[in-house]
Amino acid sequence: MSSAALVRDVSDLDRRIVVALQQDGRASWTSIAEFAGASVSTVTRRGQQLLAEGIVRVGIVPTLGSEGHVETFFVRINCTPGSQLGVAEALIGSPYVRFVTLVTGKFDVFAEVVIPGGAAHYAHVLSDLQAIPGVERWRSDLVVHTYKVSFDWGRQLYDTHAEAASDPQSYMPAPNTCDPSHFDDADRAIVRELSENGRASFLSIAAKLDMNESSVRRRYDRMRAAGCLTTVTMVPASALGMSAETLLMLRVEPSRLASVAKTLSQHVSVRFLAAALEENSLYCEIILPSTETLHDFLTGTIAHLKGVRGWNAAMELVFMKRGFIETPWWRAQVASAEAAGAAGAVGAS
Repeated sequence: MSSAALVRDVSDLDRRIVVALQQDGRASWTSIAEFAGASVSTVTRRGQQLLAEGIVRVGIVPTLGSEGHVETFFVRINCTPGSQLGVAEALIGSPYVRFVTLVTGKFDVFAEVVIPGGAAHYAHVLSDLQAIPGVERWRSDLVVHTYKVSFDWGRQLYDTHAEAASDPQSYMPAPNTCDPSHFDDADRAIVRELSENGRASFLSIAAKLDMNESSVRRRYDRMRAAGCLTTVTMVPASALGMSAETLLMLRVEPSRLASVAKTLSQHVSVRFLAAALEENSLYCEIILPSTETLHDFLTGTIAHLKGVRGWNAAMELVFMKRGFIETPWWRAQVASAEAAGAAGAVGAS
């Protein structure tokens, strides 16, 4: 079910445009052209085509916790045979679910559930989600600390030694300085528009909302300066020539959790890293070019980290939702895989 067959071949210029958008989803075409080493007109045309085709999507959403206290849970789900897609699609529709992916291994679906108001409210949400037809087993784990969230993993294509600076603050999430008082109805309306199209112009948003362009710009700048907004740039790893999207559950000695997390956070291929309550675990999502480079990372880096006792792992087959935003390609990706399977069955008969 790899997306490699679905996503068209992209040129090196396309990849550079995508990598630039990963680093700043609202960057001007002029600044992207400087990074890509091409003319502004060419970059604008190619970039707009990538966005139109759904190869890359930019969305802007409220920073997690900016509208009040939340607790986050990792969820691992086993499904009845043949129900994985239905379960995943139902999870996508839940406003409490931030991330959904189909995986290999002991489980069928991984998800991230965000509960406003704290863990005490989880039981109510849990009863609804566990009632999804096809859910056979549901295992939850509380996230106690997030060490890294990154969308610029594509940098490794152009800097094989790309790592964060030695200053821990350069890769650890900034403290959330936003609170619900930063948002009013107009702010929320602006963010809703930006969640659908993170590159929408302030003029187009103002026209839709019957507001003044300068007011939209001023409100956006205020929310961004207060740390209330997160830019999510999504692209299938296969579009950048990468085929090893992996979720690791590392078992770490309690006294070594922080040091292991600090080391792993500095690797640009590590997209997400968080500590979970169960078994002194670190959840680590890594994106690498191939299974060979994955093997090298496991045996050459993780295996030598002092305090790591072992790990479980699952390959991501297709991710369907990230940062509360549904990916634009997963439905076509699944349809393509199903059509290929049907054609194969006909040929075999």
